Amino acid sequence: MSAIKSRWCWRKDLMEFRGLTGWERAGFMLVLEWFENFRLRNELPADRVAAQVFWKSEVIREDREREKWQLEQWGDAIQWYLKWLEACSESGADHRSLPERLRAAVHSSGARRGLAERTKQCYGAWAARYARFAGTEQEVMLVTTATRFLTSVVEDEDCAYSTQKQALNALAHFFKYVLGVMEPVFGVKLRDTGTRVPVVLSKPETRKLFEKLGGREQRGAHYGLAARLQYGAGLRLSELVRIRVQDVDVGRGTLTVRRGKGDKDRVTVLPQSLLGEIAQQIEQARELWKGDREAGLAGVYLQGALARKFRRAAERFEWFWLFPAKQTSIDPESGTRRRHHLHGKVYNEAIKRAAEEAGIEKRVTSHALRHSFATHLLENGTDLRTIQDLLGHEDISTTEIYLHVATGENGLGVVSPLDRLVTV
Repeated sequence: MSAIKSRWCWRKDLMEFRGLTGWERAGFMLVLEWFENFRLRNELPADRVAAQVFWKSEVIREDREREKWQLEQWGDAIQWYLKWLEACSESGADHRSLPERLRAAVHSSGARRGLAERTKQCYGAWAARYARFAGTEQEVMLVTTATRFLTSVVEDEDCAYSTQKQALNALAHFFKYVLGVMEPVFGVKLRDTGTRVPVVLSKPETRKLFEKLGGREQRGAHYGLAARLQYGAGLRLSELVRIRVQDVDVGRGTLTVRRGKGDKDRVTVLPQSLLGEIAQQIEQARELWKGDREAGLAGVYLQGALARKFRRAAERFEWFWLFPAKQTSIDPESGTRRRHHLHGKVYNEAIKRAAEEAGIEKRVTSHALRHSFATHLLENGTDLRTIQDLLGHEDISTTEIYLHVATGENGLGVVSPLDRLVTV
């Protein structure tokens, strides 16, 4: 990569990087321009060694007194640059197959832009599928090939609208940030697949599910509590596993959901019947937290801007997970060992097994608990607007879907004519 191309690339990616405030982005730009000029002036390569030389000779100087905030911000900027270099080099393994190379390239471009890990994985998977469809590198680079692929997804695979849109966004990212085609135009129209009725458990089925979840110690005592909290507060799976200790307000009986769908916070109800168990869960989490601190482990994960603003917060107990994982693991973004939260997939599998053992003949996932929360509230007389706020829906039309599955006086309110006929 030439010096001019290198400078242009990091500047472009920094301007599009998510997780930085405008003030932080301006500060990063200032110090990285300073570093680039120093590196080019001294004919140094773009690598970690050049950054160390720059730091020792330009930043830490006896004749200049630096403020603490300056050193912290400049250090964050250099770390960002080094991670950017690492992400740039990850996609250069030519021995891999075309799908794997595209997956790696998309993942790396997502890392440079600061996309969430799940988004990078999702976009990478779509890129790999697209590569298998295209077959050759020449075909992969054509917008017309991408249009044929998206058309097949829309017309041949009978995918939901959200899946179609996901594929379109993934290929738009690939063409813009990997191939450099800034305004790709795909000649495909997504097809609206309409509204699907959600899977809802009846109240007896919900009780049976909780009984099976709480019946076996080897599954982990917190699965039953997590499921009841998800149902009792109407949480999405991602919202449930990411609850931190400070989000639980026992005194007010509320639970704060941070960075929900659409990156929005909201407050929902904390079931009074769970307060004692939640207090016990907090104490169990405290024991794990103490062990991690004594072992010198890194603190829990905090998102970029938050970690930079509150530098020691990750090690404080109030930021610890309410449902921490039993084992520590390596953070894929930083490469450090820390304790993550309860794994969503493992929890979801526990829900499915419990539903099978309870004899519930429905496609039960953890999200069915959120649907059941809304439906049961509606059946109990709660107004639709309140349910919308508790669920965090942007549009009330999304909440109205539960009108189609609710029963009784506050739901459909309809008696089948057959029932009236047989009672005559």
